[in-house]
Amino acid sequence: MSNRKMILLFLILTLILSGCWSKRELNELAIVVALGIDKVDEDFEVSIQVVDPSQISSKQPSSGRAPVVTYHAKGKSVFEAIRRMTTITPRKPYFAHLQIVVIGEELAEEGLNEPLDFIARDHEFRNDFDLVVSHKTAAKEVLNVLTPIEKMPANKLLNSIKVSEKSWGSTLSVSTAELLNTLSNKEKSAALSAVEIHGDLQLGIDQTNVERIKTPVVLKYAGIAIFKEDKLVGLLSEDDSIYFNYLNNKIKSTIEVLACPKGGELSTEITSSSSKIKGTFKNGTPQITIKIEVTQNIGEVNCAINLTQNNTIQQIDKKTAKKIKEHTEKTLAIIQKDYKLDLLGFSEALHRSDPQKWEKIHKEWSTIYPTVPVTIDVQVTTQGLGTIQNSLLYNSKE
Repeated sequence: MSNRKMILLFLILTLILSGCWSKRELNELAIVVALGIDKVDEDFEVSIQVVDPSQISSKQPSSGRAPVVTYHAKGKSVFEAIRRMTTITPRKPYFAHLQIVVIGEELAEEGLNEPLDFIARDHEFRNDFDLVVSHKTAAKEVLNVLTPIEKMPANKLLNSIKVSEKSWGSTLSVSTAELLNTLSNKEKSAALSAVEIHGDLQLGIDQTNVERIKTPVVLKYAGIAIFKEDKLVGLLSEDDSIYFNYLNNKIKSTIEVLACPKGGELSTEITSSSSKIKGTFKNGTPQITIKIEVTQNIGEVNCAINLTQNNTIQQIDKKTAKKIKEHTEKTLAIIQKDYKLDLLGFSEALHRSDPQKWEKIHKEWSTIYPTVPVTIDVQVTTQGLGTIQNSLLYNSKE
């Protein structure tokens, strides 16, 4: 190869292999782990929770500084507020590691579409982080609370959703992608977990909140917030949230407490739950059947009952099934009759069952939905008694 060709090749390669022209060093970025969005008068108030790397590292001795810093700014749009925040942050906010977004209650009541547009549109945001709604407080206040165990409050918010969803069932993990998909469906309504502050907020923002055995201020999930189109209209209680998740096929594990025949109580651990929603048309009228299949173990016995008899286990199965059926019917009545919201996707089930018949009624679905008859069938099977059989109460009365 001639020298001229080699020089030409070298020049071409320098143009192609120009390196990461848009690269940004970590020490030039403010890594945002939580984002809060509120509405104040006509402006959006955006809050970001930024990691202080020197305080997160376990190798660094504690300096007494908080592990995160929160910044706040207002703007006519979410985008403007975030850019205006650069006037107070030492580094440009970087959202690629965002874990959770908290939407303020007042803003959620006005609608989610405006704040979600920027989050869905901007290339720096992923679509797999969770969204929650603040309850009885602003999103900025939630982000200001310091939390024990988890150094980053954003981790606490996210982990509490996941842990409760797996072990208790009163929360609902919803990603941006899932929420946007639901909001784009005109017939189906959205639901998000709601978080509230327990205790004096002024103590929650102080470092002493994480230095005491009994934490004076905690962030607690209060139930599931429900939406009509993109607007917040109500909050399901903790119990109703659990039974909503039974209907929604989201229960992984929870606890059911049953009354014993001769007094006292018995607790079972739900180890798995599966629900299927089936839509049918009978003489042109839409109907819904929900089948819930549950497996459980005996978790705690505080009564005199003989668990070694097959009949006893059968009775426990029936009692559990009856309780779940009654409570899911109550929760469904709140959703369907009171709020008139299709949170469970009945419209989708009917469309799948018979697209042609669905096409005839879909324009009047909002009127028809509250009157659609729903049958809930619950089947429960007990698999285990734990490491002992009868309780000490039963043995002591023998």
